[in-house]
Amino acid sequence: QLQLVESGGDLVQPGGSLRLSCAASGFTLDYYVIGWFRQAPGKEREGVSCISSSTYYADSVKGRFTISRDNAKSTIWLQMNNLSPDDTAVYYCKAVARMGPRVYWGQGTQVTVFS
Repeated sequence: QLQLVESGGDLVQPGGSLRLSCAASGFTLDYYVIGWFRQAPGKEREGVSCISSSTYYADSVKGRFTISRDNAKSTIWLQMNNLSPDDTAVYYCKAVARMGPRVYWGQGTQVTVFS
């Protein structure tokens, strides 16, 4: 079965850190652009970061979040530091084929930041 599975979401205090993981099964990530998105309650889903040959970050997370990948392990990570309540959301990873129409979404992992 082709799927992405996120993990690592948790309940943390402001200023804390989390590392989210996104593991692919049934396909390799070599030929995909990978992105992290998040959706807060009552808000639209927004892009957080993506990685292909380069990395990109939303302004709201620059300097705090770091995306990385290991194609051999079929895994992508999102290191999140200095978290604030505004980062509270369900975080999703998405894989988009560099060529062709294939797109995969994970089921999401909850990140809650509160004091």
